[in-house]
Amino acid sequence: MTSILRSPQALQLTLALIKPDAVAHPLILEILSNKFLIVRMRELLWRKEDCQKFYREHEGRFFYQRLVEFMASGPIRAYILAHKDAIQLWRTVMGPTRVFRARHVAPDSIRGSFGLTDTRNTTHGSDSVVSASREIAAFFPDFSEQRWYEEEEPQLRCGPVHYSPEGGIHFAAPSGGLGPA
Repeated sequence: MTSILRSPQALQLTLALIKPDAVAHPLILEILSNKFLIVRMRELLWRKEDCQKFYREHEGRFFYQRLVEFMASGPIRAYILAHKDAIQLWRTVMGPTRVFRARHVAPDSIRGSFGLTDTRNTTHGSDSVVSASREIAAFFPDFSEQRWYEEEEPQLRCGPVHYSPEGGIHFAAPSGGLGPA
């Protein structure tokens, strides 16, 4: 994997998934209130084969089959989020992976508020820059991080930026008015 060149002040990208148990919840409000920029968004039904490939690192573990079946059980929402420290911030907003722990140490987190079980814990987020790149590519195969850092990121970082509820993403406002560029 080639290294993506970006400036020290550049925004960081992460993948955020809203799992089948939480698609109906208004989690977009958590994303927006924490000042994330939504770079890309898509809703999809994930095929079992895609789930198996994505979670391959967990194959053989006791929860693997249950996780694959659950993730293929209904619609999910995938986001590419940008923020100065997107990976760590999204992981904090989500709360601990284990719902019981989330309810006690981070009750206002997404998992503390909406999580049902450790498998049905509402969200997924990348745990590192390397994972974020791999996971973003899995859900957004046409997305080029390199091109985004060269062309879109400087505009989003320097503003002005607007959110389009219809499109579900943020965009750099063109000079002279509002609307997607």
